[in-house]
Amino acid sequence: MVFSFLKGQFIDVIEWLDDSRDTLVYRFERYGNTIMMGAKLTVREGQAAVFIHEGQMADIFGPGLYELETNNMPLMTALQNWDHGFNSPFKSEIYFVNTRRFPGLKWGTQNPIMLRDPEFGALRLRAFGSYTIKVTDPATFMTEIVGTDGEFTEDEISGQIRNIVVQKVSQTLASSGIPALDMAANTGDLSRIIGEAIDPTLADYGLSMPELYIENISLPPDVEKVLDQRSSMGIVGDLNKYTQFSAAQAMQTAASSGGDNAMGAGMGMGMGMGMAQTMANAMSGNAQQAPQPAAAPPPPPPPAATVWHVAANGQTTGPFGEDQLRQMMARGDFGRDTLVWTAGQDGWKKAREVSGLAGLFASMPPPPPPPAG
Repeated sequence: MVFSFLKGQFIDVIEWLDDSRDTLVYRFERYGNTIMMGAKLTVREGQAAVFIHEGQMADIFGPGLYELETNNMPLMTALQNWDHGFNSPFKSEIYFVNTRRFPGLKWGTQNPIMLRDPEFGALRLRAFGSYTIKVTDPATFMTEIVGTDGEFTEDEISGQIRNIVVQKVSQTLASSGIPALDMAANTGDLSRIIGEAIDPTLADYGLSMPELYIENISLPPDVEKVLDQRSSMGIVGDLNKYTQFSAAQAMQTAASSGGDNAMGAGMGMGMGMGMAQTMANAMSGNAQQAPQPAAAPPPPPPPAATVWHVAANGQTTGPFGEDQLRQMMARGDFGRDTLVWTAGQDGWKKAREVSGLAGLFASMPPPPPPPAG
């Protein structure tokens, strides 16, 4: 019996080969949770091994091959406890934590995001995309999230992370001040800002989010329909000429469809003659009924006013229009060295470095010269 027990000590191998692709934590199953003297622990790249000894975090091993001895880890083995009949009272559990990236996780806004658009006013938006998570602190992740779960998968945490992402997306889009029509051109910057806002919360879970992508920002179907109509009107141009062209096409279609019966042919001929007479009158400049000048196309909508975000004392406020900034400057809350940002700008800059704000300081005296020495 003793020989069989000792023989088992030299072939004791502890390892985990993951073929699930979605498991974050796996508890190594061992009868009695007993770790033998000289056992071989293999931790592969993208893994960490966490030892729980008598309910407490005992040790964490990174990638490598280890021989488990009492002099290099705070665990007692069965070989040291002869008086207990080789059944050690010091039990240890081993959890393998997957530290690789878990990509392709999806997020989306279940309800529309309400915001105030500079061009359209009150507006509702929807957005969706994907993100990647990674365990960066196995000890914190085990303590705060996993507990004693023997097999913890990404599905068990993705719902909570999705809620965090949607909350930060809603806050960022609503406070960005970026027009809805320009958001598609700023998804990269918006994704970065949202990721930075999420990082502190995930750090409390022992996680990080290396990547976050906004794949689409869309308007409600009714608003998209109106926007398409507005775009079509811009493409058509002169509405009167377009109406005349559409009427001519309808006449030709009616004439061609009546080819097999006399009534259809007569109607087609009459409409064709009427169209020809109308065109002749328009070309000859009939004095009795002068052609009415074509109505001018409606003017394009005014450009959206530029709005600015202001950073002071570690906090950001805004967006503010130029009139609001002028009032803040009069109160002493805004000056040449105040940090500002607007859509399309590469990071925060001092107000005096931004050409769009040069008019604010045209009537403002420069700082007083230093006192004479």
